[in-house]
Formats: sequence, structure tokens, C-alpha cells
Amino acid sequence: MLLSREKINHLSKLIVNGLEEEDTVRLLAEQNEVRLQIVKIMTDELKIDDIVDEEVRKMLNSYSKKLKEGSNEWEVLYRKHYEEEMKKRRAF
Repeated sequence: MLLSREKINHLSKLIVNGLEEEDTVRLLAEQNEVRLQIVKIMTDELKIDDIVDEEVRKMLNSYSKKLKEGSNEWEVLYRKHYEEEMKKRRAF
């Protein structure tokens, strides 16, 4: 996960505070309840990112032609497969 629990909590507080300052936004639940939902959503999204990253790396490692991580070819294929996997997971 790219963000620590502390960073996620901090970002959720900033988001809720920003929403509270908006005249066009009205929170329908208590501030902490909204913040906890933001934390859950962010955590779930980061978990998906970790899973997709792991799957794409396995896929690239299974190629008969061994690719060096960080090479241009590896980066292009990583991005391509990463985007495809994320699209599959976000299709409703």
C-alpha cells in the first residue's frame, strides 16, 4: 500500500473539512462517520491497486522473454496490463 494508515486518516480529515467549508455541500451523516467511509473507500482502492500490481508483475514474469523491470519495454507492458486489469475490476 502506498499510503500509511496515518496518511489516509489525515487525507480523510482534509476531505471532510473541505466538504464542510463548501456552501453547496451538506453532509447527511456525522463528520466522523463520513470520514470513516472515506477511509474505507481509500483503503479498498489501495488494496485493489496492490492486487492488480501483483497480478501484472506475475504476468510479466511469466513471459518467455525475460523482461528487465524498469526497462522501457517492461514499463510499457506494465502500464498496458495494469490499465486493462483496472478496467476489468471497475466494469459494472
